[in-house]
Amino acid sequence: MQKVVKVNPLDKVEFKNNVDYCVGTGRMGLALQKEYQDQLEFVQEHIGFKHIRGHGLFTDDMAIYHQYKDENGNIIDEYNFTYLDLVMDQYISKGLRPFLELGFMPKKMASGDQTIFYWKGNVTPPEDIKRWNKMVQETLKHLINRYGLEDVVTWPIEVWNEPNLPGFWKDADMEGYFRLFKETFYAIKEVDSRFRVGGPAICGVDDERWMRCFMEFCSKEKISLDFVTRHHYTTDVPDFQGHYGYPELRVLDDEFSVLRVSRDIIDSFPEYKGLEMHITEFNTSYIGTAPLHDTNQNAACVAYLLSCMGEVNESYSYWTFGDIFEEAGVPYTPFHGGFGMVANGVIPKPTFWAFKFFKELQNAQEAQGDCVYKDKNLVIIKNAKGYTGVLWNDSRVRTGEDIDFDITLPALEKEYFMSMKLVDEACCNPLKIWHDMGEPSSLSSSQKELLKASSFPLVTSNIVKASGESINLKLNLKEHGLMMFELTPRFETVDRGYDYNRTMQF
Repeated sequence: MQKVVKVNPLDKVEFKNNVDYCVGTGRMGLALQKEYQDQLEFVQEHIGFKHIRGHGLFTDDMAIYHQYKDENGNIIDEYNFTYLDLVMDQYISKGLRPFLELGFMPKKMASGDQTIFYWKGNVTPPEDIKRWNKMVQETLKHLINRYGLEDVVTWPIEVWNEPNLPGFWKDADMEGYFRLFKETFYAIKEVDSRFRVGGPAICGVDDERWMRCFMEFCSKEKISLDFVTRHHYTTDVPDFQGHYGYPELRVLDDEFSVLRVSRDIIDSFPEYKGLEMHITEFNTSYIGTAPLHDTNQNAACVAYLLSCMGEVNESYSYWTFGDIFEEAGVPYTPFHGGFGMVANGVIPKPTFWAFKFFKELQNAQEAQGDCVYKDKNLVIIKNAKGYTGVLWNDSRVRTGEDIDFDITLPALEKEYFMSMKLVDEACCNPLKIWHDMGEPSSLSSSQKELLKASSFPLVTSNIVKASGESINLKLNLKEHGLMMFELTPRFETVDRGYDYNRTMQF
């Protein structure tokens, strides 16, 4: 397929790119593991997210909530912030601030014994809402004392996770969740009114009704919401085989209509019109054992999502940055379809580069750049340094079709240096290398190094000369491919006696 693109000198296109605002993580207690920290350091070094969100702040492995009886037999609340400090210190040292998700329920505070996941997060309401409110307040006060009020009040706070699913909130009790939200909202505001609090963190099950009812409840109760949250996944129910699930991608254009419906519901309430909507989880599949996540196909689809999600959302947090993750248990192999953009062993998957490339687009915009072109396969930013573009060739099912891009851009200089970073199934596909190895479940050091070496883009370059007032680029992208190009003015400064053509025998 050929794609002809012509950019005119005065072209400007709206492109809201908030790719680095937040990223997801496995439960908070996993942050104490070295491999988790190594993966996060790699992600922060190359991309640099601002916030991080995950489950498990109040689950028992974090050991925050305790009880004891005094001499009169009264139950007294007690708090232990040892692990919380270790986790938060790690995040802050890496330039991150939490997007705090309040959940799940400490066992000693819970009204029931229903749990979810391998690590048994309790999903029942508090037996005593006052104890819950006090725990939330004491946790925030501790964070303020340790990290400073002016910093901590900027950390967004989300109440619970996916209460519209009975697995995450007992019986998916809507009225029960609304009570929890209201109580928690005002408990947080008592600590400091500047805290920003939102919900309902719903996923795509009965989501339209839940969103409308949540907004109606907040309107009726005159709750001054700071933002609204929901989740977004783009596959159908998987077909399970052994440890793995094989979902089919939905039509991505159709999936954006779901987000627009949520946006329209929020805006239908005059007091909430224009209120921020944050996607606090998104990915293709909603299970952490979908081999799709490890593929170039996933990377190309995520690139398309990143190009569009800013149209109706303030932010969109990929679920998750790394594969230290145990919802379904400890994974059996390094490539197990985990949510992470980085596989265990600190091996970046193709999807990692979609985020890296869109961060480069953001950098180009922030350097006084303008988006001059955007469609379903391409975004181009122009600034004083030249052009930065990202291309992708996504498909829902494999077709084998390449895209030949024919791009004409206004010339700002006579000659350009063009660098290209290519991620496709031939040159940046550690999953294939691992398969060809025999799919080892435990990697040797040499195997790990080989997989790392195969997980970086192919870098090539050209010299591009202007023809009149324009420059022309011809780029081929195979199916499921992803590419970033940069064009910067070229000014050759030759050292005395140095002859490149003679050296290369041209």
